[in-house]
Amino acid sequence: MAATVMSLFGGAKRALSGSARQSELFAQTRRDVDGEACEHDCDSCTVKYPRHFKIEETHPLYGLIKPWSTHVIVATSKSDWVRSVEDERGSVMEAFGHASKPGNGRLMLSASNMNTPNNTPDYSQPTSILVLPAFTVVKNVTPPAVPSLINKYISHAPTTSDPIEPLSLPKTISSSKSAVGDMVAHPCPHRVIVLLCSHRSRDARCGQSAPLIKKELERHLRPLGLDRDLDDERPGGVGIYFINHVGGHKYSANMMVYRRPDAFGIDTVQRAKLPPGQEPKLVKPVGEEGEEGEDAEKKGDVGAGQCIWLARVRPEDCENIVRYTILQGKVVKGGKQLRGGFDRTTGMMSW
Repeated sequence: MAATVMSLFGGAKRALSGSARQSELFAQTRRDVDGEACEHDCDSCTVKYPRHFKIEETHPLYGLIKPWSTHVIVATSKSDWVRSVEDERGSVMEAFGHASKPGNGRLMLSASNMNTPNNTPDYSQPTSILVLPAFTVVKNVTPPAVPSLINKYISHAPTTSDPIEPLSLPKTISSSKSAVGDMVAHPCPHRVIVLLCSHRSRDARCGQSAPLIKKELERHLRPLGLDRDLDDERPGGVGIYFINHVGGHKYSANMMVYRRPDAFGIDTVQRAKLPPGQEPKLVKPVGEEGEEGEDAEKKGDVGAGQCIWLARVRPEDCENIVRYTILQGKVVKGGKQLRGGFDRTTGMMSW
């Protein structure tokens, strides 16, 4: 009964808002296009959830998440927080909670396990943030500087509903209240960002699932040379980070995949037409081909093209999530796992 009510509610919401249907938002894998592998879970996976790990399996998921315009990920050097991260005393998250809202729509705020500059969870020291979908990192951020950061930078950053255009954002952000100097922004070196809820204080299942999913994703990314963290300055690759509660912990594991447009140059490749055993050749991003500095900037950084929000992710799903979702922007188990997201290349959203 509950599943039926949720399905009707989601359908009515989409009819009123004009949001994309589940089958329209992202390409879904098909055997005739993507090969037989898209129909099979990983058979080499040794990572398993604990025997008592139980989640809700029947409710419809798609189209029930809150819309968001920008997403700020705060480095804290830890993977669990108080129930509401805005209550972390003395933190940048607390400062965001007290500051005026951005002028370009709803801001989603997440604490993360990204390393702080001094690699300790010390809120008295400056930290870094990741701004999405801009795909930029801002360093030297302190709580007093947050209002300036919002007014001078985040309010002018691209949103989830903006068309794909080259970024036009300042490289330095001043704040008269900062005691440590200007904040400095630069492009995030990754091609894809994967966010996993690890918020054990909200639900033990998130704390259990996130490390296991990260381990399995990295097992499949490593042979491709794509495993990264934010301290890794090599261009390209995939950064996987833990964040606080995003809603729907009963659907663990929750995963958000932010991708640059055609992140690895193979979004349109039809794997089913490749010779048996052949994998598509990944295109190296700008910077790996020797273009750096001003030459790279002339290419025009546009930020993230997509965010694909999945739930009910299990370790055996990770091989195909890497193969199809991370590398090609496709959804493998849309009816069971897709919660929503956006695609700036098509202008479609789930809300």
